[in-house]
Amino acid sequence: MNQDIIVGDEIYWQPEEQRVAFSTHWQGRQVPCFITQHRLEHLAGQQLADEANVILAFEQVRFDIEELVCERIEEEAFAPDGSISL
Repeated sequence: MNQDIIVGDEIYWQPEEQRVAFSTHWQGRQVPCFITQHRLEHLAGQQLADEANVILAFEQVRFDIEELVCERIEEEAFAPDGSISL
């Protein structure tokens, strides 16, 4: 588990964008984050057919996602709106 950031408990599947939306807390501020279904499938090592499987896979690789978000923050790879995309 990464101590620099904390991934919040609220996770939302956005089917139109084929991504999961979540937020992290970093240095006292909330950072909106997104991970594509494709990237999540790669991390989880399986195809994700529905929302329930997507959310379950997210939880299974949560710590890997935290590490990836931390790397993106360290790289200052923020989108113009301040979000991080994986």
